Amino acid sequence: MAKRTSKSDKAAEASDEQASVPLPSTNPSTNAVITGLLVSGAGQILLDQLEKRMVIAAYDPDKARDLVDGRTIIKSLALYGASKLATRSVPGLAVVAGGMLIKTLYDRGRTVQQARQSAEESSDAE
Repeated sequence: MAKRTSKSDKAAEASDEQASVPLPSTNPSTNAVITGLLVSGAGQILLDQLEKRMVIAAYDPDKARDLVDGRTIIKSLALYGASKLATRSVPGLAVVAGGMLIKTLYDRGRTVQQARQSAEESSDAE
């Protein structure tokens, strides 16, 4: 005849299985925070490396390192805040995407103005 197992027996077996996995803390919420930090940190390192490789592919290596490594703490915090705003809500994504669009259009317009000025200066020099 098969032996019946009670819920308490199953819970004891499950706790024995869980106890075999070493965790840094006995508090589950602390373990969740530690796991979140590790995953977030690993993701940030991966993102930084990916960004560096993309910039190096677009520019010469010296300028690329200056662009990526020369970032101030304020710029890093602004990027972090923008990424959090964009990932938390649709309106936040719209604000961040709109801001990036405006900045891109501004940069392109500025490049055109600089090209015109340099063309005028070269024509005036002749």
